[in-house]
Amino acid sequence: MSSYAPWDIESARAIIAEKQSMPGALLPILHALQEEFGYIDREAEPVIADILNLSRAEVHGVLTFYHDFRQKPAARHVLKLCRAESCQARGSEALAAHAAARLRIAFGGTTADGSVTLEPVYCLGLCSVSPAAMLDGRVVARLDERKLDTLLAKAGR
Repeated sequence: MSSYAPWDIESARAIIAEKQSMPGALLPILHALQEEFGYIDREAEPVIADILNLSRAEVHGVLTFYHDFRQKPAARHVLKLCRAESCQARGSEALAAHAAARLRIAFGGTTADGSVTLEPVYCLGLCSVSPAAMLDGRVVARLDERKLDTLLAKAGR
């Protein structure tokens, strides 16, 4: 479980200013904001656009293109289930359905109590030991329903 600073536009401005002169600064800025706050608030988009001399649409386009960038805070625990071909071939679709049913949410959703966010990921690099998942940054290989239930129990579900 990760701990993030509460969203603060002045702190965000400082991060943006620190990274603005980097080549291709937009992605490093977005990564730094997410690392600090756990998500990128919409309030940051016009600030980034102004500082980097981009349109707000360009910033928003990059932010929404990459699945790992969040636009709202995640739950206390983040469960990522691999949806790539190798994992699918080894039963990840049934595991995804099991997780969604147990959590009562779809991919991209957060449980009502704020304990778990369920996210798809499109390869964890564990194809030879798939299906795979990640809970709070810790990968789990050879995932089966029992291991998935253990992960969910660790997340309080």
